[in-house]
Amino acid sequence: MRQRFERQLDLGQTPIEQVPIPPKSRDELPPVLRGLQWIFQTPEVNEQIFQLLEQKVKGTKQATGRPGMDLWHVLVLGVVRLALDCDDDRLEYLVHYDTLLRRIMGLESHFRGEFGKGFHQKTLNENVCHVDEALLAAINAIVVKAGRPLFKKKDDEPIRAKSDTYVLETNVHFPTDLNLLWDACRKCLVLLPRLAQQQGQPGWRKAHTWRTQLKILLRVCGTIHHGGGAKKRERLNAAVTAYLQKAYALEQKVFASLLDLRPQACSLREQTILAEGEYYHEMLITHLDLIDRRVLQGETIPHADKLFSLFEPHTEWINKGKVSPAVELGHKLLITTDQYSLVLDYKVMDQSSDVKETLPLADRLLARFGEGCLQSWSVDKGFSAQADRELLELFIPEVIMPKKGRHSHAD
Repeated sequence: MRQRFERQLDLGQTPIEQVPIPPKSRDELPPVLRGLQWIFQTPEVNEQIFQLLEQKVKGTKQATGRPGMDLWHVLVLGVVRLALDCDDDRLEYLVHYDTLLRRIMGLESHFRGEFGKGFHQKTLNENVCHVDEALLAAINAIVVKAGRPLFKKKDDEPIRAKSDTYVLETNVHFPTDLNLLWDACRKCLVLLPRLAQQQGQPGWRKAHTWRTQLKILLRVCGTIHHGGGAKKRERLNAAVTAYLQKAYALEQKVFASLLDLRPQACSLREQTILAEGEYYHEMLITHLDLIDRRVLQGETIPHADKLFSLFEPHTEWINKGKVSPAVELGHKLLITTDQYSLVLDYKVMDQSSDVKETLPLADRLLARFGEGCLQSWSVDKGFSAQADRELLELFIPEVIMPKKGRHSHAD
């Protein structure tokens, strides 16, 4: 069984609860470390969190006589990794050379490279992964329950909750069928020539020329589309046809190259490159068909058939009716807060609408805080449904849910 935390301090080392944290820093890390410091010095909170961590990592460390990472270190690094959205390389650097982080972890301020004092990247990867989305949601519920008494003015003060959705944007460029086809062509021209060269196969000597010609044809299509002039439709069709012909020729060359590469004996790294090449080849075929149907044949493409990024295919096209930005690319994030801005619940909505989340969210809140704890709950029109409102009013005294459409005289 792993130990929760080694409390034996070195000479001159500051206890975790006494580590000074800059209160006016605008960096993301100090507020996160202050929250972790509060968890550490609140026994009723860290006891519950350590129990969750012990259940999560139970059975992952065999009885080999070697101690695993302390649960406190796993918690701190897991939260920091997600808060900063950093990879294992940056996390390894932070844990060794960020003085404030090391002091919150209960380590010496400076890493001198002694044996047994460092964290290998593989060690970090195999331990920090236990702090996942489900565990964070459970920890958040514990922290909110324990934190509300610090804000409440009265012991029996009920919760006044409000919910809204925000767009969590993904790192993608604005998608069009033409530039998504270019993305597929570009990745094929990067991956397959590299793999063919490693396997000693010819045929990609002019890969750079292919890339240049396709890029020129894409620019011509974009210039005509955004410009004006006489016979714009005919000129656009001619430019798109030339672009598709060149991309189709590349698709045939990519297909022939993949047929030659599949039987070859490849290393694990080469197999990964080959799998990526096959994925982008499929995307190339898909967007050749989409452009032909939409631009040349004038067909309306169903929304379900559209893809908004080859690199983050889970990206959604979100139109919330705003003037600016009119369209956002990413996922909806449903957040519920109380009157003191404490986050009571959060959820990343995957291909879901606001009105579908009303009752499941109410179930989660009532199960977490109990019936009678919610005095009011306010949402916007996107969550509005008459049947849902009537049901919610049986459990929540005040349900603020604006009605969609025009109001009647009674409304």
